[in-house]
Amino acid sequence: MSGNKGGVLSRVFGGSSKSGAKTRTAQTPQEAIQQLRDVEDVLNKKVEHLEGKINEETAIARRDARTNKRSALNALKRKKRLEKTLQQIDGTLTTLEYQREALQNASMNGQAFNALKSATSALKNVHKELDVDSVQDIMDELAEQHELSNEIATAISNPVGFGAEIDEFELENELAQLEQEAIAKEISQIDLPSVPAYAQPAAAASSRAKKDELAELEQWAS
Repeated sequence: MSGNKGGVLSRVFGGSSKSGAKTRTAQTPQEAIQQLRDVEDVLNKKVEHLEGKINEETAIARRDARTNKRSALNALKRKKRLEKTLQQIDGTLTTLEYQREALQNASMNGQAFNALKSATSALKNVHKELDVDSVQDIMDELAEQHELSNEIATAISNPVGFGAEIDEFELENELAQLEQEAIAKEISQIDLPSVPAYAQPAAAASSRAKKDELAELEQWAS
């Protein structure tokens, strides 16, 4: 059985231990994973064959148990050897499965590591051109350019030669004077109604008549 197991391991690792070590070194993780899968397929077929043989030996032992005990015992012995071989192959398959999963995980970890390494290298290359002093200089220059743009816009928006020599206080006084002249002109153009010449009210005429009568009485009495 040890020879059989050694043959299986030899097929897995590609020959003797030294050559196997060289092969593992030369292989990529993907190639090693595929090789493990190939060996697993071979061993699974071997398991199916052994299970069939075990069933045959079991049938023989059951058939000859009462009529030919010697044949039945030999069948049981062969069955035990086959079961032991099957157990060893099951263990080998488990080992191969663990190894394949470990290689798959290691391969993914390696890919992730390489990706991180490449990203770190790219980031370093970018930062070579972007030191703190250079960035601060650029920001200061941008601020200066923005300030210059605002000054230019302000200068362009102010009309040249208009309003610089005008006294605002003088303009206000002149405006107030014009308003007073306009008010005076409007007043002069208003027609005031004339007072009509009409007779005095009846009360005034009656008072005058009484005075005239009193004067006549005074003249008669005298």
